[in-house]
Amino acid sequence: MSSILVVEGEGLIAELLRGTLGREGYQVVMSLNVEDAVRFILRDIPELVIIDLMAPGVDGYDLIRRLRDHPKSMHIPIIALSARSSMIDKVQAFELGADNYITKPYSTEELLAHVRRQLRRIQQTSLSPLTHLPGGLQLEHAIEYKMKSATPWSVLYVDLDNFKAFNDVYGFLAGNSMILLVGRICQRVVYEYGNTDDFVGHVGGDDFVIVTTPDREKVLCKEILARYKEESISLYLKEDVDRGSISGVDRKGRPYQFPLVSLSIGIVSERIRCAHSIAEVGLLAAEAKRYAKQSSNNISHLSPQWSKKDYPHSFHASSVNRYIPHLGHNLLYFIEEDALAEYKL
Repeated sequence: MSSILVVEGEGLIAELLRGTLGREGYQVVMSLNVEDAVRFILRDIPELVIIDLMAPGVDGYDLIRRLRDHPKSMHIPIIALSARSSMIDKVQAFELGADNYITKPYSTEELLAHVRRQLRRIQQTSLSPLTHLPGGLQLEHAIEYKMKSATPWSVLYVDLDNFKAFNDVYGFLAGNSMILLVGRICQRVVYEYGNTDDFVGHVGGDDFVIVTTPDREKVLCKEILARYKEESISLYLKEDVDRGSISGVDRKGRPYQFPLVSLSIGIVSERIRCAHSIAEVGLLAAEAKRYAKQSSNNISHLSPQWSKKDYPHSFHASSVNRYIPHLGHNLLYFIEEDALAEYKL
């Protein structure tokens, strides 16, 4: 069921909108002021926001600007409602980031047509088709947003270990179920234990990134790993669970027992001395994940003393310095390259 936030300052009109959309099967949440709307949007991430620009006590234009400025809400479609039909008002709304501008009075059929169109569009464009989580440029903006703020930041790189073997033995549908499970666990844990504006992104494949603050690192990692260990059991055959491994074949066609799929989390924070650019954060996140895969507790936090001289042979400081100027803000380059490398082994 698609969730829609309606920001409307008049209770009667708000209830009429709730009734109209609710009868069509949408889950509707109402907000009568901007601050409550922003808090809800950053925490619950509705699939669509409808804003009455003329509602008493609501600065609809400011709300549009704030939603478009924040990486966690920049992708959410916005439908603006207004009694004003001048070109100046419409242009202002569109330039701030509104996706539709509907002039009052409007018909129910017109409103519902715009709602359906925007919900289809968001599913087809900026979100992962599988997990419905943001990635790509939106993930880069989320990290850049944190790096530019005065708030301490941490990046958690979440990745499945031995996933390829599971995918080969159980099939791609089971593999999709496991990826969906990890995405849902990350979302639930961040919702319950994270900050309101913490960001969960899907890089692709079995790789996820969480942007949070250092004070939430420990509890997020603990809960994600515990829930994954408990909930992932249902994806295996009983005999594999009892044995603690998956029967498969290696790349040379020889029988091999693969471990059950585990989860590793690499952590990078602003305390790392050499994390000066978003490209370096991407490289460091990939490196932290490699350490996590070798750790006994599946977690690795690069220490504040870690520096470019500590890069492994595949990422010597000289090669890093050569790549970064050409990458600009491409955070995902090193993360995606690292993820692809797992499948080349």
